[in-house]
Amino acid sequence: MEPLKSQESPMDTRYDQKKEDTIYAEWENSGYANPDVCIKKKVTKTAAKPFSIVLPPPNVTGVLHVGHAAMIATEDIMVRFERMRGKKTVWIPGTDHAAIATQSKVEGIIYKKEGKTRYDIGRDELIRRIEEFAKESHDIIISQIKKMGASIDWSREAYTLDEKRSLGVRTAFKRMFDDGLIYRGARMVNWDPKMQTTVSDDEIEWIDEKSPLYYLKYGPFTIATARPETKFGDKYVVMHPSDKRYKEYKHGDKIKLEWINGPVTATVIKDKAIDMSFGTGVMTITPWHDATDMEIAERHSLDKEQIIDYSGKLMGLAGEFSGIHIKKARPLIVEKMKEKGLLDHIEDDYSHRVATNMRGGGIIEPQVKEQWFVAVNKEFKMGPSKIKGIKTGQKVTLKQLMRHVITSGEINIVPKRFEKTYFQWIDNLRDWCISRQIWYGHRVPVWYKKGEVNCGTDAPKGAGWEQDPDTLDTWFSSGLWTFSTLGWPKKSSDFETFHPTSVLETGYDILFFWVARMILMSTYLVGEVPFKNVYLHGLVRDAQGRKMSKSLGNTIDPLGLIDTYGADAVRLALVIGAAPGNDIKMSEDRVRGYRNFSTKVWNASRFVLMNYFPSKVKPKFTKDDLKNIKEFEKIKKTVTAELERFDMNKAGDVLYHYFWHTFADKVIESTKQRLKDNPNEADRMAAQTVLMDISIGSLKLLHPFMPFVTESVWKNMPDEVKKRDLLMVEPW
Repeated sequence: MEPLKSQESPMDTRYDQKKEDTIYAEWENSGYANPDVCIKKKVTKTAAKPFSIVLPPPNVTGVLHVGHAAMIATEDIMVRFERMRGKKTVWIPGTDHAAIATQSKVEGIIYKKEGKTRYDIGRDELIRRIEEFAKESHDIIISQIKKMGASIDWSREAYTLDEKRSLGVRTAFKRMFDDGLIYRGARMVNWDPKMQTTVSDDEIEWIDEKSPLYYLKYGPFTIATARPETKFGDKYVVMHPSDKRYKEYKHGDKIKLEWINGPVTATVIKDKAIDMSFGTGVMTITPWHDATDMEIAERHSLDKEQIIDYSGKLMGLAGEFSGIHIKKARPLIVEKMKEKGLLDHIEDDYSHRVATNMRGGGIIEPQVKEQWFVAVNKEFKMGPSKIKGIKTGQKVTLKQLMRHVITSGEINIVPKRFEKTYFQWIDNLRDWCISRQIWYGHRVPVWYKKGEVNCGTDAPKGAGWEQDPDTLDTWFSSGLWTFSTLGWPKKSSDFETFHPTSVLETGYDILFFWVARMILMSTYLVGEVPFKNVYLHGLVRDAQGRKMSKSLGNTIDPLGLIDTYGADAVRLALVIGAAPGNDIKMSEDRVRGYRNFSTKVWNASRFVLMNYFPSKVKPKFTKDDLKNIKEFEKIKKTVTAELERFDMNKAGDVLYHYFWHTFADKVIESTKQRLKDNPNEADRMAAQTVLMDISIGSLKLLHPFMPFVTESVWKNMPDEVKKRDLLMVEPW
């Protein structure tokens, strides 16, 4: 018998990543990302187990960064894996209006171009411009998500500020208002004088700063402060009851002394909150402008006076300094105290942390202000409950619900060590300030008329009603994301099928911002957890392990890398080596290395196809053939098990090393002689069969990780080895 010779491969000699847009278009046109289409085309059974996941919605403030790319790659691996397993799989996309961040961005653009503020152009015009900016940004973001190869169901796309989600927000607010869980009251909040709005505790970014520490003479005491401009109203001197240095002073003692603008009578307060090791161990307090001072004042029923206004200027209590911005006033105040002999000494380069608004960049000034809050410690009667251990009608608090679903195991956090972090945050959780004094976002659904207050999902009928001007914290609307995207508050088959979602994948840095808020909203509003698993990925850092930032000039553009090396190489570089919850170092060299792996997959597959000939001859396997088949079966089980436990890093690493160092370097090399000029067709068919079976299996296993190159290879595979037209729905 004439020996079979290698044939021309149907594959190009090189993989061309420029064709990736065409491949993505084929996926989109197939409709397979939509579970309804999969059922209709019978690639998924009607009774199949569901798998659902929501895309953490990127902010409509700009382009995707490398952190987003890591998130998309990780989630797409989960989704493609479960879809190929035959589950009724949906990945719901969307974007977040990100109220503060978006308004801040647009206001900055307007001021830079026109020299105008929001007050110059008015609320309606500002919102119009923001919406225009958001639409442009949205379109860019969507195209970038597609570049990453995300097999998302775009027919279910949502936006946190669209009408369906807005109805959800109004419904949630009213229900919480009616249950007494949302209230309006005067409490200390984080105030940003720059943006003229409150900021949640979770949106505070602490910046390390060095500044002078001033030691001031306060009667017989010396106090230390970095902010002398807040000291005008200080009339309480506080010390620890156990501090032996001040044992001669009793709680409530009155002391007359000279202060910034003249004589005052100070009252001695003994309180255990004082840090005896800081400064001289004695301090004066400014309750209106400091949370710790406020707590001391509340415990002892002390007076509270506002010294700084909402624009960051000193008020009447500051006397001659009234109306001066605190930055300009500070050196003037220090100079006056020096003249009066009240300045003891100055300690230079005092290191301390300053609170800033991470969205707008302004320095936070604590203020007591009327705002809307969610009460996390107030008991209410639980509505219809599907939560294990929580009964319908049971009295419970939001904080208890948030803790219970983790301790009971209803929600599994990966990696588990973050449970401790979660509980620490829950234990210290204060009532959530949800109102913002910005114009973009969900308007508070409360109306006023002559002392009447009306809260509803729609404006009250009749003339004279005025809506509350405040908007809601962005996290209020994004807290509804798992169920508002599935049709809630209206009845929906999507909600019945896909909620709770199977897993929430997000960065560990927003465990508090978002994950906890979603748990709060879902357990209260729909009586079940929002997701069964939380997978937390780490931060993407530069090659030196530094956090990426524009100021360091070390940011990496994922789209530029995709254009050069292909999406698959970028995906692998972001996933392999990134253990759950751990940060990963990213560099172009790393991506280049995985581009070589894409080439290896392409070339190995090309070799297999060049040596594939359909034949009815029964293959005669050698011991090595059977060993290779058995080894690959073990690889399949290992990869599947790792993906089931959400360890994409291990699964990808196992596949990478197996394909390159075992299949390509050993199995293929060991069969080359048997494929070349071999008159024994049964032996040749055995070698050919082993190669084809492992090649097909490897393409399936690799597809979730590197969908473009595997789908490109699959198009060239013989029809007799395929069950489906596209690899994305080929059985796992």
